[in-house]
Amino acid sequence: MIWDFFKKKKERRILLNCGNIESRMALLNKGRLEEYQVERKGEESIAGNVYLGKVQTVSKSLEAVFVDIGTEKNGFLHFKDMLPASYDMIESSMEKNAQTKAQGGRKKKLNPVLQKYCENAKKRKRIDLKDIPALFPTGSDILVQVAKDSIGTKGPKLSTNISIPGRYIVLLPFSEVRGVSRKIEAQDERKRLHGIIRSLDLPDGMGCICRTNGEDRKEEYFKNDLQLILDMWNKYAESEEKVKAPFVVYKEPNLVERTIRDSLTEEIDEIVVDDPDIYEYARKMIAGTVGKNFLQNVSLYKSHEPIFQHFAVEKQIEEIFSRRINLPGGGFICIDETEALIAIDVNSGSKRGKDHPETILYSNLEAAEEIARQLRLRNIGGLVVIDFIDMRDAKDRDLVFKTMKNAIENDSAKTKILPLSRFGLMEMTRQRENESISDTVFDDCPYCGGKGIVKSATTMRAEIHRALTEILKKYKREKDLSIRVYVHPQILASIKNADSGILNEFEQKYGRNLSFRADPMLHIEKFRIVDPDTEQELK
Repeated sequence: MIWDFFKKKKERRILLNCGNIESRMALLNKGRLEEYQVERKGEESIAGNVYLGKVQTVSKSLEAVFVDIGTEKNGFLHFKDMLPASYDMIESSMEKNAQTKAQGGRKKKLNPVLQKYCENAKKRKRIDLKDIPALFPTGSDILVQVAKDSIGTKGPKLSTNISIPGRYIVLLPFSEVRGVSRKIEAQDERKRLHGIIRSLDLPDGMGCICRTNGEDRKEEYFKNDLQLILDMWNKYAESEEKVKAPFVVYKEPNLVERTIRDSLTEEIDEIVVDDPDIYEYARKMIAGTVGKNFLQNVSLYKSHEPIFQHFAVEKQIEEIFSRRINLPGGGFICIDETEALIAIDVNSGSKRGKDHPETILYSNLEAAEEIARQLRLRNIGGLVVIDFIDMRDAKDRDLVFKTMKNAIENDSAKTKILPLSRFGLMEMTRQRENESISDTVFDDCPYCGGKGIVKSATTMRAEIHRALTEILKKYKREKDLSIRVYVHPQILASIKNADSGILNEFEQKYGRNLSFRADPMLHIEKFRIVDPDTEQELK
């Protein structure tokens, strides 16, 4: 069983590259990049953090509350996210305080402010949307969890339904729900896990959910995991000091800790770390959660060659930022991110046989697999519209739809997908908790302002001609006036090649001496028309 697993060829590998400025995680499957994450010091994600915040604005028209949690932008909290959560991932079973106490439950002393909040929260368990403005007026304290990082101009998205994820369980600090993930389907295993979850020694008023990772795990792993989560939660929540909003109640672990917690399963054959301190920390954490048997699959990378170069990851990372992605069969996909949606176009890439149904189907199936991978790698989300190559056969369209559904099945982000429309378009949504990889790595270009395009040389020549015409008419009565035009070198080369005749006409018509000079410091879309004697601009 488990030993046969460890003996097999290492095909799925996690690489952890730890630096002073940023840490990176790469998940490889047979050498192919399947997942990539970056975390920079000072720019860490706050998704999952819990704050004691202060209500700044209550907007009845938006049905939302804006909360100060100490970040640059106030958090956005919709009224619906202030109601008790319906945990759709679990099949719940309520555990009363009496049962918890009978099993040796203990009561933890919370921070005075949080204790008062918790007591008041119990009184608000059954509320409607219309009750919220009165219960949470401007200036009131509220305990919230960040569901989504600040993205673009939007502030963090918040929720009052707080959950603290561990490796095998999710702790519910203010709910007595105990349950098992619906993704665990075997009835005998569900029954066993329900027994373990019910037996866990939780503080009064708390509950927990068994995660999918808990399947086939021993009871001791759940106990160890619970203790780790409680230690992290209590580190902030049990402070004796009277805190003042905004205040951090709980912080999500960093990239390395999250990787070990969420990604390290029996499907992973090896984890390679290039930092000795992180290596020792990882071994300690793995021994306490996954088990000592996995330690032999954790290794420290010691070579002078960078770890990502050694495993041929850097080149694959570069492809993440490319607009065009080539497919093995000769086709390609183009990915364009806009404010409204992500547009993806699928192309066969070959004129020969492009109308053959089998060729079209094969290209679309390849594209579906690659699109699902690119969405994960780029961490892009929102509304995604995919323009597949038109297919006449309904069976082919159905096959592409099923392939896409299977391809996104293991995506950690919540996704919803619709069948192909009559026009060959597939619509899907993908949840995103933080910025895309592109937004993390790049800033808007100061040259083009983030457009990714600049005016063509022909457009610039036309603008210069119009400006010259206007100035020559304006100064036609002034004698012996010379004009000099400063332009970008590329534009000057275009003018010399294409506009020499037009410039001669200007001189003959207006009797002016025109001269052009290249200025490499000028933006390619800018030019200056000046008096060569004074260098003052002519307008």
